[in-house]
Amino acid sequence: MNKIALLQLSLAMTIFGSVGFFSELSGLPALELVFVRCICATVFLCAAWMITGHFKNEIWNGREVMLIIFCAVANLLNWIFLFKSFELISVTIAISLYHLAPILVLIIGSLIFREKMNVFSILAISLCFIGTLLIMGTDGFRSSSPEWEGIVYGIIAAFFYAATMLLGKSITKTSVYATTFLQMFIGFLLLIPFVDYSVYTTLKSSEWFYTVLTGIIHTGVVYLLFFNSIRHLPTNVVSFMIFVDPAVAILLDILLSGFKPDGIQILGISLIFIGVVYSLKTTGPTENDVMQKRPHTM
Repeated sequence: MNKIALLQLSLAMTIFGSVGFFSELSGLPALELVFVRCICATVFLCAAWMITGHFKNEIWNGREVMLIIFCAVANLLNWIFLFKSFELISVTIAISLYHLAPILVLIIGSLIFREKMNVFSILAISLCFIGTLLIMGTDGFRSSSPEWEGIVYGIIAAFFYAATMLLGKSITKTSVYATTFLQMFIGFLLLIPFVDYSVYTTLKSSEWFYTVLTGIIHTGVVYLLFFNSIRHLPTNVVSFMIFVDPAVAILLDILLSGFKPDGIQILGISLIFIGVVYSLKTTGPTENDVMQKRPHTM
């Protein structure tokens, strides 16, 4: 297994686990927050593309350009629905629903990339998913609890998140810098007609700070790490490692918000980590690993 790629994906998921908290501190509605994230990430990624010199050796392929466009649209919708769910339900529950995505990736990826999904993979992914559901706690889906609209948004976000991962894994010739830069730029262009620009005039300096921070760190840096790493890892490993995200989210909820998990939620966190560790130990070299032993793009 490619250890550098695994480290990059782990770091990306750890950072992304805090995005829900920073989105609340930004004080912006979902669409307007995503718009600023696209702008900040576009500038950051374009600079990285130029500074590293990858733009000089770029290999453009018509099929991959189309994949990048589709990936950009899927990613944009993924963000919008995720942040809409943050507005209506708790970060913990929204992130838990969002992580239906790895289940979809594992199943669809096994068909598209012909990667074997053995009984151990199914067991590990099941442990992770059960753990994610338990994180919501005993009150998670009572009728008096989160709004069903927020729940639906979380599930839709998961669908587009899965599409983003699968499309991103299919892009191999275009550098990760060009791939991520184009995605952010396309997202920026698509949102221009729909943004309510008046909301930016009332933002405090602290809110601008958190907004820009999510654009550069949670978007620019994370997406460089994410899209580079998934090119060099099997789909099943990508699916498992993404469960680091909700575990980090609830740990931050405990440390920063004073949230105290009950026994069920502690069990859920434990199952996620057990599933991740188990999956890494039982995942041996695959055909994909052998093919990916070419130099990194980062």
